[in-house]
Amino acid sequence: MNEILIGSNPDNPQVVGMYKATMEEKAKQLPNPSGYRILCAIPEVEETFDNSELIKPDQVVRFEEVLATVLFVVALGPDCYQDKDRFPTGPWCKQGDFVVVRPNAGTRLMIHGKEFRMIHDDSVEAVVEDPRGIKRA
Repeated sequence: MNEILIGSNPDNPQVVGMYKATMEEKAKQLPNPSGYRILCAIPEVEETFDNSELIKPDQVVRFEEVLATVLFVVALGPDCYQDKDRFPTGPWCKQGDFVVVRPNAGTRLMIHGKEFRMIHDDSVEAVVEDPRGIKRA
């Protein structure tokens, strides 16, 4: 999907055209998290099984994406970690971090064929420097 749809009336939405989108224009379509929410991207899943050239079936790859426990922080909402009573030591993560969350955490979004999650700031369980090798048990 390399096109951006152009709509008409918001009360009666209809597609009136489309145009080729650049990567920068696609990036601008990412939602800005509101309140205490964090927008996260799901890192790409390895397409082969560990230490082999055996290719994973599409269903296995999808299963690993849906139940991902490591996410990449794309953006934080304006109210993230502002509650000093709940977060006395300050923010638990920042933009650009890899974080560990529970499987199925947050709201799943599909944007230009890539899955994103919108999670709450208190859903972060850990920050990891290198997510490679971390898998759901």
